[in-house]
Amino acid sequence: MNHLKAFHVFDVAAESANFSEAADKLCITHGAVSKQIKNLEDFLSVKLFHRQGRKVSLTDKGRILKSYTLQSFQLLTTGVNKLSEVKNNYLNISCEPTLTMRWLMPRMSDFYQTHANSDIRLSTSGGPVTLADNELSLAIRRDDFALTQNYRKQHLVDEWVGPVFSPEYWQQVKDDFKEIKLIHSDTRSDAWLQWITKSKQLSLLKNSNQTFAHFYFCFQAAVDGLGAALGSYPLVADDLKRGKLIAPFGFVPSGNSYIILSQQHTSTDALETEFIQWLKSEISQCIPTVGEQARQ
Repeated sequence: MNHLKAFHVFDVAAESANFSEAADKLCITHGAVSKQIKNLEDFLSVKLFHRQGRKVSLTDKGRILKSYTLQSFQLLTTGVNKLSEVKNNYLNISCEPTLTMRWLMPRMSDFYQTHANSDIRLSTSGGPVTLADNELSLAIRRDDFALTQNYRKQHLVDEWVGPVFSPEYWQQVKDDFKEIKLIHSDTRSDAWLQWITKSKQLSLLKNSNQTFAHFYFCFQAAVDGLGAALGSYPLVADDLKRGKLIAPFGFVPSGNSYIILSQQHTSTDALETEFIQWLKSEISQCIPTVGEQARQ
């Protein structure tokens, strides 16, 4: 016999003082309620109810058992609610890979200082995304693709781009721009061309090139003095502050922005709201200073 089920039927029947009403609440038949109570009485070797036609009343031992089933099921309900709280206290977030590694991850400890019990689960991907299919709460992207879903799109920060060099490499090439090796990424193969056109540094089109599979490798190559990488400001901001990279040409607006995508909620999850607010506050500070902006 499933004793837990029988105890639940007993608890509802004791509360209702009517087997028919208990049956309606439990979506089972009157006979099924009677059978569960009879089996429980046989199991405990006690009589739990006085039968008075359609009405029932608890025996003394039934009242004792009711006091314990009441506590037990209330405690179980509290436990289920706690599980729901824990379940809702995490976010699955997809973010551009290089932005994740070079900007977001170094700042997550600041978020956890005020959200110690939250769980932010990061995955890396770029471009179009389907949140539901990938069980994602949010996606942080560069807005260089068309949205195919009716997502809520929130602006984070405009993108500024510019060439970055290690200080040592810049000393080698600053007197002869023809010596600058342009480091490209397969994921944004036209980035240099766009910057060169906008900045009117057309002579650089004849320079030598080296291509890596991803932007992350490009910036590491620049730090290591292998050439000049074209940096989106948030991706190089920390290395600029540390002096590992410099941006002698400054930064110009790319015409794109970083955005965050979420479902169209009628009521927004608290952790999601707090994370977005924190993200906006942090990344809004990540724009070039006037001194770092290229003269137009």
